[in-house]
Amino acid sequence: MAEVFGDRVARRVRESGPLCVGIDPSREQLLAWDRGDDITGLEFFMLQMLESCIDVAVALKPQVAYFERFGSRGIAALERLIAEARSAEMLVIGDAKRGDIGSTNDGYAAAWLTDPSPLAVDALTVTPYLGFHALESVFRAADASGRGVFVVVASSNDEGRVVQTAHTSSGESVEDWHFRQIAERNERGAGQLGTVGAVLGATRSNPRFPLEEMRGTFLVPGVGAQGATASDVGRMFAKCPKGSVLVNVARGVSSVGPERRALNVTARRLRDDLTEALL
Repeated sequence: MAEVFGDRVARRVRESGPLCVGIDPSREQLLAWDRGDDITGLEFFMLQMLESCIDVAVALKPQVAYFERFGSRGIAALERLIAEARSAEMLVIGDAKRGDIGSTNDGYAAAWLTDPSPLAVDALTVTPYLGFHALESVFRAADASGRGVFVVVASSNDEGRVVQTAHTSSGESVEDWHFRQIAERNERGAGQLGTVGAVLGATRSNPRFPLEEMRGTFLVPGVGAQGATASDVGRMFAKCPKGSVLVNVARGVSSVGPERRALNVTARRLRDDLTEALL
């Protein structure tokens, strides 16, 4: 039986540190690196970031939208990045933010969380706002393959807060309700930490829900360009199990490129700061 995703993440984070490097080949980023906003520029960017972070970051998180904008060539580049990161023994989180109902979710699960697919990643980000329980087929596919799902519960962008901090008819905030649903789903699983994790921005205030009771992993954006620090993350997750937090940094690394040594030095400093704060 495959190792449960949450336990696998915790083991790898304790071995290698909690840094997850975001691969975000936006137009602005490619031009800042004096590259064309084209598939050649994208491939240079993604490989330079990957090669600079091998043996430093425990995971990569490609932002799928920046690959999709180049159509089939962008998807082919994403498939190559996934394969090369896997060869380097790095976890890959597909930041696709999928989420629908019924057979559509079956399709997303087949594309991102099953072995025959060239897009198969270690974990996928999903949005729960067409129904948390509508994502069950995605969760089951992850269970079966030892992969994971990160539910976007409380993102780091301000625009999402009006929905995430709204209240249900029982008076519970929407984000707290989602944390509780994840905890209940993970309680049914076999691992110490389960298949389902949560995205929780480091720029947010702590939710009312006790994070240490979620029994899953956290994917944490907001460090670096958005203003949060390693110390902020350490305080937010102080009571959580060691190894349960992956901290994503994208522009905080890529902004010092394209020279590989500068990227590597920056990634190492971030990893060391985050390791001290969380482990």
